Amino acid sequence: MEEQTRASYDAVAEVYSVAIKDELAAKPIDRALLDGFAEFCRAVGGPVYDLGCGPGHATRYLAGRGVEARGIDLAPEMIRIARAQNPTLSFAVGSMTALDAPDASWAGAAALYVITHLERDERRRAFREIARVLRPGGWLLLAFHISSADHPMGSTLHLETWFDANVDLTTYFLDPDEVLGDLREAGFGLHARLDREPWSPTEYPSRRCYAFARRAS
Repeated sequence: MEEQTRASYDAVAEVYSVAIKDELAAKPIDRALLDGFAEFCRAVGGPVYDLGCGPGHATRYLAGRGVEARGIDLAPEMIRIARAQNPTLSFAVGSMTALDAPDASWAGAAALYVITHLERDERRRAFREIARVLRPGGWLLLAFHISSADHPMGSTLHLETWFDANVDLTTYFLDPDEVLGDLREAGFGLHARLDREPWSPTEYPSRRCYAFARRAS
């Protein structure tokens, strides 16, 4: 699954980076959540990682909120673009299921829609890895798709073409109770949850879940 996802995002990296470059400008709820996340992480102290960072627009937003923001993405082309567009920030190729980081070394991790490409066993592994690298009291901001008009919760969407490129990409529409239960098993405490309907005409029209979770002390 990782190889397929990596190749798919490499194939669309250039046009994808243009399409979402300014998406946060039309998403006041997302900006507010990122603002709160940055404030929480500043209190913990230490680096904050944007997992599945793509071209680095959310990483850049977090850096502008006073945290030491860095980005990790599975796709080398996404990282190349992120570095070119954000030369003062740090980006690396990597997988959230096997993070190249010491235990208890991060203040926070943002995982915005990246778990929608993971099967459940992979999601559980990713949650354990994030818990491992977060400092006690460190924060996770999670976002994922619940459903859309054509795809109920628990279904999948498979793309073979995207942005006029050939891809092999699967998106999972997830049950929030299942996801949050897996977070608790990984050692997180849930502090807040927000579900919302489609907001911006520029985004994929899905119902979404956001969660603030904290690594147990």
